[in-house]
Amino acid sequence: MNSDIAKQHGGADHRVSRVLTMTAEKHAGVLSFFSGKGVCAMTDRKGSAVVIEKSRVKASAPTDETVEASAVAAPEPGKARRAEKNKVEKRMAAQDVEAPHSHKKREKHTKREKPENGEKRKKLSGKRYEKELARTHLELVKLQEWVKAQGLTVVVLFEGRDAAGKGGVIKRITEGMNPRICRVVALAAPTEREKTQWYFQRYAAHLPAAGEMVLFDRSWYNRAGVECVMGFCTEEEHAEFLRACPEFERMLIRSGIILIKYWFSVSDDEQERRFQKRLKLATKRWKLSPMDLESRARWEEYSKAKDEMFAHTDTKQSPWYVVNADNKKAARLNCIRHLLTMIPYEDLTPEPITLAPRRTQVRYTRPPMTYQTFVPDIF
Repeated sequence: MNSDIAKQHGGADHRVSRVLTMTAEKHAGVLSFFSGKGVCAMTDRKGSAVVIEKSRVKASAPTDETVEASAVAAPEPGKARRAEKNKVEKRMAAQDVEAPHSHKKREKHTKREKPENGEKRKKLSGKRYEKELARTHLELVKLQEWVKAQGLTVVVLFEGRDAAGKGGVIKRITEGMNPRICRVVALAAPTEREKTQWYFQRYAAHLPAAGEMVLFDRSWYNRAGVECVMGFCTEEEHAEFLRACPEFERMLIRSGIILIKYWFSVSDDEQERRFQKRLKLATKRWKLSPMDLESRARWEEYSKAKDEMFAHTDTKQSPWYVVNADNKKAARLNCIRHLLTMIPYEDLTPEPITLAPRRTQVRYTRPPMTYQTFVPDIF
């Protein structure tokens, strides 16, 4: 029957437009499919002969021929749909036509990235990322309880290029933790009074007490990075910092502080992409400081300063841990999981608590609600 329809519309031409193919694919459960010049025809499970011409669909009434064909050749509905879908995809692949949306989704899940080290990794899907993040949040709560119970003092430094993702990692670490135990320190530029102090003095004031964790969003390494490159310190002050910093950190470690240092590495192309995104989004534009904009023109100088800093401060007692941060989500998970391995801990999650029945207060009349000022219920 399909051949008769094709003859009425100009003979056979094996090239089918994407519109015709996708329209035909919407008719699930087709039994036969024919494409002609400017037209395609098929027969559905109910025996209706469906003719698709350009973007129009015409359905004819069932005939004895189509009913008989459907009764003889009708396979199971699921198999028929899959078989017809495979035919359509093969035909489109042969004609070098864009695949349907379902095919795109499969390609999305198997898309691979090639990182700097040459290894091939599957791209992290959003579903897997959320699942792993929830798992790490649970482990971070266990770590928090262990730090509190054992009276540990933990300092974690987050350094790296501008727009490398340091703030995003810190946010994911702290969002499920007690701010009285785990706090963030992000200092502004030093005041005139602080400039006259011992350089490490303003950072030492924020070091943790027993049972606390402190996350430094940039730290005393400003002197080896932005201050050195931008000329905010002299060459003598920079050289003194490189000599004194390893001794300062060894002193912290001898006092019982667990010191962990992370450097977030991002490529220049990825940094530029993130800068452009921040320029477009008003909610992120505040992240672009004058120093960030100036750093775009001084990429090589920052690289040189970072290499010199690593040569002096990447010590056996206090090593740097480099995080490949071109992929934000993967970098967050990698960093958090590494942090969990740096501090041995046990599960001290509090046991479930059974709440006793609430006691009702008698002989007490609350004042009228009209005496209170409420926020308007807009939503």
